[in-house]
Amino acid sequence: MTERPYHHGDLKNALLAAAVEAIAQHGPAALSLRDLARRAGVSHAAPAHHFGDKAGLLTELATEGYDLMAEAVRSAGPDLVEAGVGYVRFAVEHRSHFEVMFQPALLHPDDPGLVAARARADAALSAALAASRPERAEQREAKLAAWSLAHGFAALWVNGAMPDLVDRDPAGVARPVLRNLFGG
Repeated sequence: MTERPYHHGDLKNALLAAAVEAIAQHGPAALSLRDLARRAGVSHAAPAHHFGDKAGLLTELATEGYDLMAEAVRSAGPDLVEAGVGYVRFAVEHRSHFEVMFQPALLHPDDPGLVAARARADAALSAALAASRPERAEQREAKLAAWSLAHGFAALWVNGAMPDLVDRDPAGVARPVLRNLFGG
């Protein structure tokens, strides 16, 4: 008896979208492939067919997140403050990705796609730093400081640690904070 191939249309993206929804509701630790299969309306074995395991699915989501983050930083133009604002916007608009990207214990950290996406995100931040502060473009510490400030603000915002500001635009709040360190 020959098995018929399983057709869902775009199951991989449907499962990633279901993961984004599930993470937004319950966080990445509570994610299960069985729940994702139920959300996507497929057999419980279907997610494992595409991603291998939960870490494989989260690695794919993190890879997508790094690419989205790189684009957000690049599209901000050659201004370090605006690149930081782009980073914060990315975190707020793609919270599920953001929550997964920086949890290496949940991922396959050596996955070639993930490594390449991280490099693209790093290059976007390096380009913003080089354009805004050419004299410091090669200083790893300057890039780490820029990333730390933008990431720290974004993490505080998405985790609700600034409840008195929740009704404000995160980019509008982040901009003067970033200017405070970066100048301009």
